[in-house]
Amino acid sequence: MPASRTTLRRGLAAAAALPLLIGAVASCGYGSESKKDDKVAPAAKGKKLSADTVKLGYFPNLTHATALVGEQQGILQKELGGTQIKSTTFNAGPSEIEALNAGSIDIGFIGPSPAINGFTKSKGKNLRIVAGSASGGVKLVVNPKKIKTLDDLKGKKIATPQLGNTQDVAFLNWIAEKGWKADAQSGKGDVSVVRTDNKITPDAYKSGSIDGAWVPEPVASRLVSQGAKVLLDESTLWPDNKFVITHIIVSQKFLKSHPDVVEAVVRGSVKTNAWINANPDLAKAAANAKLKALTGKELPAEIIDPAWKSILFTDDPLASTLKTQADYAVKAGLLEKPDLNGIYDLTGLNKVLKADGKPEVADAGLGVK
Repeated sequence: MPASRTTLRRGLAAAAALPLLIGAVASCGYGSESKKDDKVAPAAKGKKLSADTVKLGYFPNLTHATALVGEQQGILQKELGGTQIKSTTFNAGPSEIEALNAGSIDIGFIGPSPAINGFTKSKGKNLRIVAGSASGGVKLVVNPKKIKTLDDLKGKKIATPQLGNTQDVAFLNWIAEKGWKADAQSGKGDVSVVRTDNKITPDAYKSGSIDGAWVPEPVASRLVSQGAKVLLDESTLWPDNKFVITHIIVSQKFLKSHPDVVEAVVRGSVKTNAWINANPDLAKAAANAKLKALTGKELPAEIIDPAWKSILFTDDPLASTLKTQADYAVKAGLLEKPDLNGIYDLTGLNKVLKADGKPEVADAGLGVK
């Protein structure tokens, strides 16, 4: 790999962890207009596990499709038998962490930065990452009439979802790796970084007030449907084109009290991902149906089709990429060195994978000792 690309990848990895300092992690995409859900699914037939219910949290967007499809198809509930799922949707990572801390949810699908932030703020006492869910789904899209190459970004206005959001800091560091300057707070510099809510970004692009955006799916594909062009897919900056975008967390208290329930959810997630990967078109339709049920609207084909293709659904939490994000953030001076020892407990996941004849996954040395 050329040195410049390696440097770029490392800078991007460092960028991803800055939201730990800022504590503001925006919703990634479609879920920004969702309403809170608070429903108990009908219990499937079978023996009730050690808890009457399990309170599940996730975002109503495509990077959380394991949860969307798992509920829509009844795969998660089937594994839980007589234990009922009570689900709640969130629009941002910090609010989901707060709910986990308060006991309002037991298990959640969430991104890397809020999980690291929650773990470090609690001094390693509030959560564990127990499984992976998804990788990818972040792109730099631009107006092809104004920007034809990456070098053309100089002097242009590029949107990110929020100051301190993972994509925002990734783009700031990408700018720095190019040798350009941009003030992190104001966004002013050789490239203007324009913080724009994902709901507003399509209109901002259409009006010409921005020249492009570094955004998650399906916002990126929505912009492409308006004439934008994908200039860079973040996955190409990572080894094997994989980096964690969503994984599964559980409160340590719930894990200790109800390990059988946690294992059932993990097993349901593994089975859901297998079904998604074996039936991509059916899974895409199931995710869209769940989105419509949660938000009142579905994504049109010209948006969901390319967005879906850019997301990899995986049981592996890709722990090394989480560690890389934190390590390079420290080296870049973006946060004090966090103690992530014990953030992972992949015991249940590896038990499920082994039973299915699949290879076990690693915790990058950050597992429970």
